[in-house]
Amino acid sequence: MRQIAGMNATTDQSHVADSTASPVRQAFRILHFGFTVAPILAGLDKFFHLLVNWDQYLPEMVTRISPIQPHTLMLVVGVIEIVAGIGVALKPRIFAYVVAAWLAVIIINLLLIPGYFDIALRDFGLLLAALALARLSQQFSRT
Repeated sequence: MRQIAGMNATTDQSHVADSTASPVRQAFRILHFGFTVAPILAGLDKFFHLLVNWDQYLPEMVTRISPIQPHTLMLVVGVIEIVAGIGVALKPRIFAYVVAAWLAVIIINLLLIPGYFDIALRDFGLLLAALALARLSQQFSRT
């Protein structure tokens, strides 16, 4: 219940949030778009290296213990990221949490490489945004 100019008036907060023009719905749409497109593009780039040589993001410890060649391992990572992006597009209520978990793994990976702490911090911000998308999806996504 809210008081407006000395009068009692009730507002249905869920109706306001559901409005297509509401800032909350717009935030959901922005995050939904971003967490669909970014993982797909990053995943595809693992195959083409147009943005960066992704192999540099594998810690030496991982390349030593993995039975998979470093480049092949990054191709697997690319496939996972593409699937995660498509998953967010179709079922954000579930896959936003998958992306958040994936970002946690990436952060741990980056913390194992000296000189990449700034990127780990950026990815922590992305993890928080993925969690925000997951929470917003509870209201705005039917899937």
